[in-house]
Amino acid sequence: MTNIMNQQQYIELEDKFGAHNYKPLDVVLNRGEGVWVWDVNGKKYLDCLSSYSAVNQGHCHPKILRTMTEQAQKLTLTSRAFRNDQLGLFYRELCELTDSHKVLPMNSGAEAVETVIKAVRKWGYQVKGIQKDRAEIIVCKNNFHGRTITIVGFSTDKSSREGFGPFTQGFKIIPFGSPKALEGAITPNTVGFLVEPIQCEAGVIIPLAGYLKEVRTICEKRNIVLILDEIQTGLGRTGKLLAEEHDGIEADLTLIGKALSGGFYPVSAVLSNSEVLGVLRPGEHGSTFGGNPLACAVARTAIKVLIEEKMIENAASMGAYFLNELKGIKSPKIKEVRGKGLMIGVEFFSEIGGARQYCERLKDRGLLCKETHDNIIRFSPPLLIKREEIDWALERIEAVLNED
Repeated sequence: MTNIMNQQQYIELEDKFGAHNYKPLDVVLNRGEGVWVWDVNGKKYLDCLSSYSAVNQGHCHPKILRTMTEQAQKLTLTSRAFRNDQLGLFYRELCELTDSHKVLPMNSGAEAVETVIKAVRKWGYQVKGIQKDRAEIIVCKNNFHGRTITIVGFSTDKSSREGFGPFTQGFKIIPFGSPKALEGAITPNTVGFLVEPIQCEAGVIIPLAGYLKEVRTICEKRNIVLILDEIQTGLGRTGKLLAEEHDGIEADLTLIGKALSGGFYPVSAVLSNSEVLGVLRPGEHGSTFGGNPLACAVARTAIKVLIEEKMIENAASMGAYFLNELKGIKSPKIKEVRGKGLMIGVEFFSEIGGARQYCERLKDRGLLCKETHDNIIRFSPPLLIKREEIDWALERIEAVLNED
């Protein structure tokens, strides 16, 4: 017999038994299709968060669902003690698509970041000849690369760090978007520069055009590894397969995740040249679930869907339209609208009392989005969104901003 509860009962149950490390909007969802989701009361919402870009392909895409169901009936997990028939195909297809030499699959984005830290440090010792335990990695202020102890140790967000020390050493923090700061921070012990093409969690902070090209040149000249965290910006979100393409460069290491499975399963990957990942030997790094046949099959179809259904091109055209229309909203509350593709941030003046109030009002009108850094709302719907759905969203956004 089905236990039927109302929305408030679900919320109370979660609050009673769950850790309070999230502050979600009070909507309880139980179904999704494409750009739409429904709550337990049957109310329909336009999803303008896409699970932080994990469902670029839309909710419950039928082709990815079919692949997951079929593979789950055959083989789900072998560990890496044995080979499986999906892994090599996944490697080849991903390398051919991204012009990479090697792939190392993991599960979460944070695991991919941890993998890269280990690999780049070892490269520094074995290839660059840095003295043992002296390797340094440069990162940027206001970065977001995950939640592990090592990663929050080089965060500049107080709430991410406070109360969790002591932290891993070996990281140097510089301002985002400044090639000069990067040049000045490099020492003989520097092995890599880890950076997001766009700082998504910080509020869609976009560097000046050509920033990554200058960074690429500096890294080559100083013999350090350029690592791009494209876990949120990659796989079509900015209107390109990878955001690095906007500056016409290729990183030495690229991190992807989230939309790599279309939201069906945790899958991440480190894309690399042969030199860096080549330093890892059996027993030095791994994951029981990393590269499992279910993950690989799902990821192969998730990538295929993005390409075949031209979602990347749609993100470019619909993103340009959405951004332009948002910029056209005349409201004294808006400080700035910025974006690339379907990664858009609307920043409000701090005097209005925070952006969450508008997220809550939009939720009541059937549009789901989330605030970040108090005064910013990100609008990042699934990449298959249509113009009429954007117009529907714009009507509600403008109405909410003009309420008082």
